[in-house]
Amino acid sequence: MAEDRFYITTPIYYVNDVPHIGHAYTTIAADILARYNRLQGKTVFFLTGTDEHGQKVEKAAKEKGRTPQEHADMLVDNFKSLWQKLNISNDAFIRTTDTEHVKTVQGIIQLLWDNGEIEKRQYSGWYCTPDERFWTEKEIIEGNCPDCGRPVDEIEEENYFFLMSKYQLRLIRHIEDNPDFILPHTRRNEVLGFLKNNELGDLCITRPKSRLSWGIQLPFDEEFVTYVWFDALLNYFSATRYLVPHPEQAKEGDFWWPADHHLIGKDILTTHSVYWITMLMALKFPLPGNIFAHGWWTVDGKKMSKSLGNVVDPAEMAEKFGIDAFRYFLFREVTFGLDGDFSERALIRRLNTELANDLGNLLSRFVTMVGKYQDHQIKIPSGDRTELNPFAREIMCETLPALNDIQTEHWSKLRFNTILDYIWNIIRAANNHIAQKEPWKLAKDNQSELNRVLFNVWNALRLTAVSLYPFMPDTCENIWKQLGLHSLVEETIQSIPTTSEQIPSVYEWDWKPDYAIKVSKGDPLFPRVDTNKRDKKEKKAEGSPAGKDNKTKEAGDNLITIHDFAKVQLKVGRVIDAQRVEGSSKLIRLQVDTGEIRQIVAGIGTSYSPDDLRGKSIIVVTNLKPAKLMGVESQGMLLAATDSEGVLSILTPEKDVRQGAVIR
Repeated sequence: MAEDRFYITTPIYYVNDVPHIGHAYTTIAADILARYNRLQGKTVFFLTGTDEHGQKVEKAAKEKGRTPQEHADMLVDNFKSLWQKLNISNDAFIRTTDTEHVKTVQGIIQLLWDNGEIEKRQYSGWYCTPDERFWTEKEIIEGNCPDCGRPVDEIEEENYFFLMSKYQLRLIRHIEDNPDFILPHTRRNEVLGFLKNNELGDLCITRPKSRLSWGIQLPFDEEFVTYVWFDALLNYFSATRYLVPHPEQAKEGDFWWPADHHLIGKDILTTHSVYWITMLMALKFPLPGNIFAHGWWTVDGKKMSKSLGNVVDPAEMAEKFGIDAFRYFLFREVTFGLDGDFSERALIRRLNTELANDLGNLLSRFVTMVGKYQDHQIKIPSGDRTELNPFAREIMCETLPALNDIQTEHWSKLRFNTILDYIWNIIRAANNHIAQKEPWKLAKDNQSELNRVLFNVWNALRLTAVSLYPFMPDTCENIWKQLGLHSLVEETIQSIPTTSEQIPSVYEWDWKPDYAIKVSKGDPLFPRVDTNKRDKKEKKAEGSPAGKDNKTKEAGDNLITIHDFAKVQLKVGRVIDAQRVEGSSKLIRLQVDTGEIRQIVAGIGTSYSPDDLRGKSIIVVTNLKPAKLMGVESQGMLLAATDSEGVLSILTPEKDVRQGAVIR
């Protein structure tokens, strides 16, 4: 691998999925690493994208009366728009329906076929359609898929197989010889345990077109398409042929391949550490530097699922608490690689204590003092260029080396929360420095010491901004500008020395720009969340417990007559189209055919995606007075139920009923 370049990938996300916190977690992690390496002066290629072939896409498209390509084209923007919202700096977005990707996959399969790495044979096994995967008799559990728990079907057919089994020993040796090839080490041990205790089989890499047509056709047999995993994994290589930011450096892919890191969730560890690596071995391609499999997020100890209604929407969290606060929380709260439990209360606690109090309040106090005591000017004390004062020595000799010199111990092993710990040591030290030196007292009788103290804090904030930037880019550019500087990224990159072993000079204590430094106060970085008001609001939304008066009311006042009920017009409607209301994570705008087309706005966006709703039959109140929700007119109401656990379910007819049918 070239030392002056850095190539990082996320998995390509299945286009039928609704983007959730797991997708965001992997992608933000890749973004952090990409931004850090850009600041080190490396040429970076950060790749993400979508996986668009397979039976689930084909089936969903057919149900909605679309072609698979039309279906994929509609859904891919769910991911692109989320990455834009979360400030993801990917250099390319690959789609497995890209013409160039298809050609690369066909070329590689042809190469493997020509080299005797693929053979055709009869196969009988248990097939899980939702997972698009074969299982052996030993692997299935009481007739069900061991992964998703749904029934499997016994299938016998001819297929093509990649001769994966012959690479088992070589794969074991590579993992043992390269301790950091799979991280964290618990995942490495899992893979080694699997390989040493099981006989590795060959991999079925095709599906007959008679059973699946939506896939990449084999170049040597038009009756078969490529298995979705074999197609998807090759994206990491195919992108280096046509999506790289500097094609003139690619040298037909040699400059960019192999990847430095493949970031994945632990659920796809086997496909990446076994399928993908043996494919590369068969192709005689260099292997990636690292596969990092992170853990899952739960909510209150439970796995997220639509049925439980506890899926965390990253767009909603970013909207509610701010993009950078959300990014920070994910990598501060849990060691990257382990499972973590998500809660808004934990996020608010981090936001209020570490972001608002520690960092935000430090910047605000500093800028106010410089404005009050030094007319907004930073005065660089004499002597600091040659001799570090005690505060500077603490930062420069203890904290920064841990961040920038010991690359293999932190950044290369993705120890994000350790890195954040060191950054917060700078922030704590600066707050303590102010408390100990009391600049408001120095302003009365010791101007030279005041200059030194404020310069110390300015440097601490500057070094915090440049170190924290990969995690919270917008916040750190804001800090940079309030410190009287122009552009964090540009000035950091401009300070990179010609000798690659050295860090950018912006990390040095005596760095200063070639213009006058004049600090300026901005808006608070992180306004505190008032937890008392929030708790009261939640209680009010939940409603007070029913007392005696409430029971009396329910028993008497809430009763209606048959004449009252007769006023409500209920009809069966079919959802023709559904779109999220801009600016809201809960509201979805539906176009519903109830015998006439009407628009209904419903607060069901946390339980259903627009794609879940299109084509669905629902029950609609059709004579409700129109109302506007977030400026969008709603001409009715759909019926839904919420159980005791808060799981929302739309009411639908038991049988197929024509749209417009009246419910009596």
